[in-house]
Amino acid sequence: MAATTLLFDGVRTAATITRRVIVFYSGGKDSAVTLDLCARYFDEVRVVFMQLGPVLSFQRACLSWVEERYGVAPLVVPHPMLAEWLRYGTYRQPDYELPLISFLDVYTHVRSVTGIWWIAAGERIADSIVRRAMIKGDGGVVNDRRGRFFPVAHWSKADVMSYIRHHRLKIAPESRHLGFSFRSLMGRDMYQIRKFYPGDYEMLRSWFPLVGTAVAQYEFGLTVTDASMRSPQRAE
Repeated sequence: MAATTLLFDGVRTAATITRRVIVFYSGGKDSAVTLDLCARYFDEVRVVFMQLGPVLSFQRACLSWVEERYGVAPLVVPHPMLAEWLRYGTYRQPDYELPLISFLDVYTHVRSVTGIWWIAAGERIADSIVRRAMIKGDGGVVNDRRGRFFPVAHWSKADVMSYIRHHRLKIAPESRHLGFSFRSLMGRDMYQIRKFYPGDYEMLRSWFPLVGTAVAQYEFGLTVTDASMRSPQRAE
């Protein structure tokens, strides 16, 4: 691992400010480590999972594991991208009566429900130049103004994987096939879901009846250019 002091500075600093924290959990590697760190450093941890449609079998497996390991039932809320998909008709009929929601809307709701202000986010500086600028330039690893902190900000991917192995953390099983936790309706992702999780693919089709066109486009090498097909972005 990188210098141990630097790796744990963020979570240790946050733990001197508050004893209660919300963790947004996706089942992905970074969020798994973020949750485990918070469980070790804080007295109360509430877990939030943002759904992108029906909660799928592999997601339920992760959420059940979280509840068993940490003794807390995850709160399931809609992802802002789900609201966009439903409103504008991504592989389904649009429903313009559905309002769009923002990450701030989600944060405000979860803070209201839990009574907790501080949110732990799983972004890492090594993710991208944008993430580096966001974390370093807008309040740092512990952002008092936004009530957010980044426990794995200074971690490399190797650090994350080493921690997961050492502490035997469960990560999203679909990442073996997708390369990441489920996050989009793009053709490649849907093709893999259909291949390895046919029951979940049918659940997705019940929400997005035309998603088979994304699979066909992928299979035949066509390009999807519609911006509404993009993967959801993490909050800035």
